[in-house]
Amino acid sequence: MFQRIVTFFEKRSFGVCTYLAERLNMSISKIRLFFIYSSFLAVGFPIVFYILAALVLDARHYVKRIRLRIWDV
Repeated sequence: MFQRIVTFFEKRSFGVCTYLAERLNMSISKIRLFFIYSSFLAVGFPIVFYILAALVLDARHYVKRIRLRIWDV
């Protein structure tokens, strides 16, 4: 049951922690733990940062897809 919940959130996540871990050469679990612990300490500010980062990453992927489609013509 627990593994199904973890798998659900990993599939539906925005990839913010994965992106940050790759850019900073760190473990993904450390980045996730940082967001969890800091959200308790900073009263939700990291959650706002996570949502904004997810929107920016989604916009980046959208722009890259459009750019590739334009150059394929």
